[in-house]
Amino acid sequence: MADASQETRDRVRELVRQVLATVPTEPAASVPAPDAKVEHVVVNSLQDKVGKAWDRDESAKTLLTEDDLRGLDHGSKLRVAADVKLTSLAQDIVNERNIELIRKEARQVTVKVRSVAIGCDHGGFKVKEQLKVFLSDLGLNVRDFGTESEDAVDYPDFAHAVASSVSGRQVDVGIIVDGAGIGSAMTANKVPGVRAAQCYSTALAKNSREHNGANVLTLGSGQNTLEEIKAIVQAFVSTDISEDRHKKRVGKIENIDRQYRS
Repeated sequence: MADASQETRDRVRELVRQVLATVPTEPAASVPAPDAKVEHVVVNSLQDKVGKAWDRDESAKTLLTEDDLRGLDHGSKLRVAADVKLTSLAQDIVNERNIELIRKEARQVTVKVRSVAIGCDHGGFKVKEQLKVFLSDLGLNVRDFGTESEDAVDYPDFAHAVASSVSGRQVDVGIIVDGAGIGSAMTANKVPGVRAAQCYSTALAKNSREHNGANVLTLGSGQNTLEEIKAIVQAFVSTDISEDRHKKRVGKIENIDRQYRS
């Protein structure tokens, strides 16, 4: 009986050994060499912040208080007016949190208008957002008629809103951005009193204002670079119709428009 029990135990041990041999083992954690370089990876939650010009824009204010700095983390970037003043407590917070003040550069441009309506479709959304800052830096009052994302929308809706604002004299001029600028110009020119010009260069922008009295500029986000678009916009808002011969011809355009609206 003793020999039978020993034989049974030996068989059990052998079965256990075989089972354990089939179980995979985890490799030992590797230890980096003392001089190995560690790669720092930017996680998704921080990607939006990396590379941004600033974390908050307070450049419309000439005086900043501690309330204007609420929520800013250590090392944040704050855009401020060129001649901004800070209260003593606000300055202490800037120093303690090492907040970087990015002063808005004053642009030496003589603009001929005071207010502008701006709108776009999904194709022009990114350009519109950049132009709002650019126009504000020029000292213009900007009214944004959308759209507010890159979700697909119909350009006539937003072109109509901008053109109506110009027609109703709520603003001096309008700017509309879509993929090519053509459809928005067609739409805007259906609104009484609107003279929309589709411009792809600074020369055309100046001519449209000086010769044709254009009061709406349409742009194609896919036709020019952002810097070219900014130059076109600057030319448009800094030029005005002045000579009587051009005014007389614009008057004829208005007369023709009235004939077909009566």
